[in-house]
Amino acid sequence: MRVGLVGTGAIAHKHAESYEAIGYELAACSNRGREKGEAFARQYGCGFVADYRDLCALDGLDYIDVCTFPDSHLDICRHAAGNGKHVLVQKPMALTLADCRKMIDLCAERGVRLGVVSQHRFDDCSIFLKRAIEEGRLGRLLQVDGYVKWHRPQSYYDPPGKGTWDVEGGGALINQGIHTADVMQYLGGPVRRAYAHWQLAAAHRMEAEDLVNAVLEYDSGAGGVLQAATATWPGYPERIEIHGTKGSAVITGDQLTAWDVEGDPGEDAPLASGVDSGAADPMAISIENLQRQFEDFGESLAGGPGPLVDGAEGLAALRLVLGVYESARSRAPVDLL
Repeated sequence: MRVGLVGTGAIAHKHAESYEAIGYELAACSNRGREKGEAFARQYGCGFVADYRDLCALDGLDYIDVCTFPDSHLDICRHAAGNGKHVLVQKPMALTLADCRKMIDLCAERGVRLGVVSQHRFDDCSIFLKRAIEEGRLGRLLQVDGYVKWHRPQSYYDPPGKGTWDVEGGGALINQGIHTADVMQYLGGPVRRAYAHWQLAAAHRMEAEDLVNAVLEYDSGAGGVLQAATATWPGYPERIEIHGTKGSAVITGDQLTAWDVEGDPGEDAPLASGVDSGAADPMAISIENLQRQFEDFGESLAGGPGPLVDGAEGLAALRLVLGVYESARSRAPVDLL
């Protein structure tokens, strides 16, 4: 696979490292700031194209990897799809559900694939639990909870656009908690109702929320809690707790840390104690799951099924996030389905 990358911020380095590890060629990159973009290109041995529209028009690229703020995703997708390029975008997919739908339609009209980065679906624990839940090993799900009690220093929010509604779409939930929200729905099914409370700028100088709590009702009838924060010092690994009529499971960071199922006859659970988490450091994360997602996307472009996380899945994660925001803003329950 030959990849063109738009945006050379912190997460782009993880993407570049992942491409090198799996043998994909990072052919060219683009960035609004020429100096930063050229430095990135030198570091990873790729070409630099100042204007992303020109990058999208380059011949020989299999797909465009979008690592910019979400306010620009729709326009980059339009130019990439318009040039016949497949598109992979960082979370969140966009700022609005309408923009998500436009992205899906643009790619469908041009016959190109659209993927959204949600690498924690590719963790060993997520793969195991998805299969175990489908096999009924936990019984009927009663509760699926997610806790993202992270910390970010004020310097994290000082750059222009960080923690704003217009550029990032919000704060702790849409940027940090959306991965957990996605995995919760991947394992527990769609959420149909949310009732939330937030604190705007609780511990930071910022526009959006750095702490939000929501009570969830899944379409299956199960209940849930979703918490997301960047205000909880010193920051703790994210956690997903799943409780069914036959037992419980807990994910901590990117590992399965509890599997308590009465009389379980199935395969051994991949229990672990060490975890990778961006609780206090955004870059303290494993890239093995990113590698798996990129390989999944590449296989879909080569004629395989998928990708696992396509535009519809990216929209579903954003629907939950925006529903929680709407509930917190209106101080009333919000129906999502």
